[in-house]
Amino acid sequence: MKLLVAALESELVAFPEELPGFDRLVTGPGKLQATYALTRALDRGTYDEIVVVGTAGSVDAATVGVHEVTTALQHDVSDVDGIAGQHVSLPTTVSIAGREGTTIATGDHFVDDADTVEAIRALGGTLVDMEAYAYIWVAQQFGVPIRILKAVSDNAQDDAITDWRDAVAICSAQLRERITELYGV
Repeated sequence: MKLLVAALESELVAFPEELPGFDRLVTGPGKLQATYALTRALDRGTYDEIVVVGTAGSVDAATVGVHEVTTALQHDVSDVDGIAGQHVSLPTTVSIAGREGTTIATGDHFVDDADTVEAIRALGGTLVDMEAYAYIWVAQQFGVPIRILKAVSDNAQDDAITDWRDAVAICSAQLRERITELYGV
């Protein structure tokens, strides 16, 4: 059995309630809710794989479509020396071994300004979201393989929240198509 994970119900609007071979989990947005909900789910059940679907902002207007995320960093933390992207006790990045993919910058706020986008670019992020780092970290603590698919919903600049609201259903349909391609369901 696999676990289909999304932060928000709206990211699953194109998915049926029951998907053969998958349990479903909606965690809520942000690193804390993602960590809590995924940890509880993995405490309750055993899964062959965690499959995360969701939306992401792009820090490069040329980056569109669905991307497989294989590395995540936290753009909204700094260590005791004030170094951005460095956490005082967690790894700078978490990665999914065995696949090539995109680097995402995770933070607990919706990115919609040019200064934050530039800071994320400087850290090496291509996409931005609010949960991927937490999902990968929790999966690694439990030793469960994880795959993260993110559909670009906006350009993480001015009016990004408006763009996201308009694009989330389209992104869900793109993600549903990719799940069908990858898993045949």
